[in-house]
Amino acid sequence: MSALPDHLAESPQPPTTQAAEGMLRRPFTVAEIEAMVAAGIMDEHDRVELIGGELVPMSAKGISHERLKTFLNMDLARQLPAPLAFTPETTFRLSDDTFLEPDFVVYEKSVGLEGLNGATCLLAIEIGASSLAYDRGRTAMIYAGFGIRELWVIDAATLETRVFREPTPTGYRRIADLLPDTTLAALFVPGLAIRLSGHS
Repeated sequence: MSALPDHLAESPQPPTTQAAEGMLRRPFTVAEIEAMVAAGIMDEHDRVELIGGELVPMSAKGISHERLKTFLNMDLARQLPAPLAFTPETTFRLSDDTFLEPDFVVYEKSVGLEGLNGATCLLAIEIGASSLAYDRGRTAMIYAGFGIRELWVIDAATLETRVFREPTPTGYRRIADLLPDTTLAALFVPGLAIRLSGHS
């Protein structure tokens, strides 16, 4: 069997380091990361997030993740009312030293991506496979800390969704686990109703 072409082959995970406990590390800013991408020091397709100034490599995506992302992409495009927009896999700049890359963000068109932040994001959606525990834990804490009003973390394997609402600086006050045949409706996105049991 011949090898996949380079552009179809799964990218290897980037090398990582782990500093010894107590070692000082230099924090980066979002602007510095963007400058490194512009200079070719980092590849714009590298799957990383910047959390509190530290670069965190993200897991590679599997086929179940991509199938579900396609399904959600089509549903969001069909259902969102005219004043709202969504963007998949955008660099969600939350502060000078933190950005995440959610699978989807929903916001008002009048805000635009330039004005997207914790206060203007109406809904963030993360699809978790190997990263599920991280997305439900650490990632959800970050979203809450920046005031994201609602977060859905969807298990790519079981299609169960953990819904997070009412953010506080230390986490979300309301957390609910919903089965795939339960209709997902976002508090701040009128008309959106998604049932993942229809995903194929």
